Amino acid sequence: MSTEQLDRNKTVARRYFEDFVNGRSLDALAEIVAADAADETRVGVGGSGTREDFRLHAEWLWNSVEDLQVTVDDLVAEGDGDRVIVFWTIKGVHTGTIFGVPGTGRAFSGRSISTVTVRDGKVVRYNVLPDRLGIVSQLTGPEA
Repeated sequence: MSTEQLDRNKTVARRYFEDFVNGRSLDALAEIVAADAADETRVGVGGSGTREDFRLHAEWLWNSVEDLQVTVDDLVAEGDGDRVIVFWTIKGVHTGTIFGVPGTGRAFSGRSISTVTVRDGKVVRYNVLPDRLGIVSQLTGPEA
């Protein structure tokens, strides 16, 4: 894959976080996520294997984290692949259930690594490995 194509794929992945998640833009969702894309975080919780899963995932986040801010820290796309690895940070105030912990009103931050597969300029697959232990520790441990 050319350097230019890898850069375009990185741009799509960055827009997913900045325009859709941070910007809460359903227009961006429709523009950058394929209709039949798979949000693998929704597997096992009634996911449909469509763009709708991305909306549901984001709405859960928007409703669970007040003052949500997602920052893309780094993007890696190499070789012949269509996958972009995104290192990102989430910050906000915990107001809804996250990882089984009901809203606490505590501020938290956490790092995550996502795999975003891009084909023909659209996200076709998404998965995330969040720092669950670090986040849950902030939500349930002693307050600083």
